[in-house]
Amino acid sequence: MSMTGNDSFMMVDGVAIPTPSSAEWGLQDVSAGESGRTEDGVMHKNRITQKRKWTLSWGIKDLQTASIIVKAFNPEYVNVTMWDILEGEYTTKTYYVGDRKAPIKLWWKDKKLVGSVSFDIIEQ
Repeated sequence: MSMTGNDSFMMVDGVAIPTPSSAEWGLQDVSAGESGRTEDGVMHKNRITQKRKWTLSWGIKDLQTASIIVKAFNPEYVNVTMWDILEGEYTTKTYYVGDRKAPIKLWWKDKKLVGSVSFDIIEQ
């Protein structure tokens, strides 16, 4: 498995970024506004589309690597290329990014380390 000749797990706007420590793929149904249960208890889902959601996390990184990751996902929308379980191949989709977290550890030989960088990306 490779993507355009390299072994990156993912590319953001055409640039390979460090491989996450964990990546959880999800598929969300988007239902029409009138969806819901009728009085007889039957669910009328009325799915209008499906959207992917990834929960991404990178383990302890130095501050420079953490900055590269956060900057790559900083635009309002990003085009992310990675393996899609539903499609069974690498795809490029447009995502927006949820809240980003990067707890800073200040204890290791007076070096500032990032404990982790994590956030969700959700298909537009």
